[in-house]
Amino acid sequence: MTMNKDDKPQTFSRRGFLKSVGGGVVVLFTTVPRFSEAEALVTLGAPPAFNAYLRIGEDGRVTCFTGKIEMGQGIVTSLPQMLADELDVKVGMIDMVMGDTDRCPFDRGTWGSLTTRVFGPELRAAGAQARRVLLELAHEQLALPLEQLEVKDGVVYERTDNTRSISYAELTKGQAILRKLRPAAPVKTAPDYKVMGTALTRRDAREKVTGKAQYTADIRLPGMLFARILRPPAHGVKLQQLESSAAEAIAGVRLVRDGDLVAVMHEKRDVADGALELLKATYSAAGETPDERTIYDHLMSVAPDGDPMASVGDVAEGESQAKEVFEETYYNAYVAHAPIEPHAALASMEDGKLTVWASTQSPFGLKGQLVSALKLAENKVRVITPFVGGGFGGKGSSPQGLQAGRLAKIVGRPVQVCWTREDEFFWDTYRPAAVVKIRSGITATGKPAFWDYRVYFAGARGSALHYDIPHHRTVAHSRGWSGPPGSHPFATGAWRAPGANTNVFAREQHIDIMAAKARIDPLEFRLKNCSDLKFIGVLKAVAEKFGWTPAVGPSGRGVGVACGIDADTVVATMAEVEVNRKNGKIKVKRVVCAQDMGLVVNPAGATIQIEGCITMGLGYALTEYQRFRGGKILDLNFDSYELPVFSTLPEIETVLIDSKDPAPHGGGEPAIVNMGAVIANAVFDAIGVRMFELPMTPKKVMAAMK
Repeated sequence: MTMNKDDKPQTFSRRGFLKSVGGGVVVLFTTVPRFSEAEALVTLGAPPAFNAYLRIGEDGRVTCFTGKIEMGQGIVTSLPQMLADELDVKVGMIDMVMGDTDRCPFDRGTWGSLTTRVFGPELRAAGAQARRVLLELAHEQLALPLEQLEVKDGVVYERTDNTRSISYAELTKGQAILRKLRPAAPVKTAPDYKVMGTALTRRDAREKVTGKAQYTADIRLPGMLFARILRPPAHGVKLQQLESSAAEAIAGVRLVRDGDLVAVMHEKRDVADGALELLKATYSAAGETPDERTIYDHLMSVAPDGDPMASVGDVAEGESQAKEVFEETYYNAYVAHAPIEPHAALASMEDGKLTVWASTQSPFGLKGQLVSALKLAENKVRVITPFVGGGFGGKGSSPQGLQAGRLAKIVGRPVQVCWTREDEFFWDTYRPAAVVKIRSGITATGKPAFWDYRVYFAGARGSALHYDIPHHRTVAHSRGWSGPPGSHPFATGAWRAPGANTNVFAREQHIDIMAAKARIDPLEFRLKNCSDLKFIGVLKAVAEKFGWTPAVGPSGRGVGVACGIDADTVVATMAEVEVNRKNGKIKVKRVVCAQDMGLVVNPAGATIQIEGCITMGLGYALTEYQRFRGGKILDLNFDSYELPVFSTLPEIETVLIDSKDPAPHGGGEPAIVNMGAVIANAVFDAIGVRMFELPMTPKKVMAAMK
């Protein structure tokens, strides 16, 4: 069973499903209940709705089919680790089939660090259930009581006589057994783990390092056309006239104009590039829009009423008890996703069925778009997700997949759409510019008295207060990243840990302001005013690794601390910076990060994700922002949009807390949320000035010092 974008179940027969899966034991499971047991009985006869299944085949190999996709976060390795422990098989015996809408059941998409913490436990439970099914089969085959049976490396044997045994392959041969996940089979606990908690090299590493990995843009089909899409000069303009005769005069060039879509195609990419340059397009004038300097005033002028996220005590009462009151406003600019791989898609229509290969975080979402736009039946559209070269939330939608599908249907040949870097920047769904306003106060003894927090356009994620302040409230003026229509001059969307980077930047700086005014070391201030044991744990762990020496800021040393939570993972970061007083340039010398993410499935993978988050976080903290005028995007490539490079990276150290929490939490995003705040706090400690706007460019540092 799969689902379309309207969440209506697609049906296929039980016999057809089993035929597509093949022989063996199949366990179906779901992480999100979507419709009733009655509907499920109609569609499959017995199993409930599901969005993943695993199969133990006739050769003993285990295959997990899931709509989740691999885009660099490492789940292609960590998910088999979770399954291997529950099934008692070697991790090398597990195959992953991911992101194929014909072979994998429905999944809403891969984002939010949800795969490990939400899908992972269900996968483990399915593994435990499959193991139980196989033990029952072995009990029948060997005529032995269940309690006398053990499993090792896919072989069931008698506990006291291992010569009496039978393999999973022997048990499943010739069988076609469909089971739904039942809660009867318990998952294992930490003492029984053999694979989880072990540092494994990513199973896709060799392909990627050697260049053998096939991304969408690497795929070629016979008769394929390369398509270049006509890009308008600015957002908010309409195509009025198009002169295409020069382009169409080139042998083999095909031009398609389908509503708002204009494309030139050719069997050679460079010829298509040249044909695009020959198009003469006239557009309407762009309307008046804000630019990167006036955007914050614009946003505040259109900000909707706020929704209360939290409220404790009475803020007015707390303010009456405060000796010192602090009121500050924090800003962040638009930031691009800038993935290594720009959006790409390849579409082919054959025998009435459309197959699309696409770099997307949501293959089923793209399938729904194609079904709707092209008026095709559900079973006439298939989306396959090859390797994806980074998403960070920017590939949740797949406009290039829809473009390729439309073109392939029109011309009747395979069509590949690969955005250029300029296309990628222009059509990006940017992290929104946002504003945070905070009022707070401390008592005569330096204790926090009240906290009044308002966030505009970033959303509420990461805004929660984890400090002990008796009177506080948090209000979000737009829960997501869109706001009312017309709020932003171009599209905005999710960007790694959406909203949390903005909120932590504001909150953790403001906490530092209170600590400095109270004449208390910033680490000590946090520890004194926090009762959450996980936060206390990561703060102490990062301080020990960093070698923190208490001092009231600014101390001149250039050290800072920040902490936050994302995807149920608690993270604390310390940094050391050096600020050039002559040109305002910030050099980050060292970053130490401690993370409590519950059960760490693959420590090697978790460490890589932390290092990647820190590196990416340096970008939004120091250099990355989008310039725009009158709907035009002014930064269209890396010559002006500046990313961190290896020569600028600091020394990075990580600490993975040996947590007693048996549940795994998210690891793909948490470490990024502290980077803006920890660097800003370190800058204050170095030179005594506060940086209230991201990114902290040299020009802004010089202005702050004046």
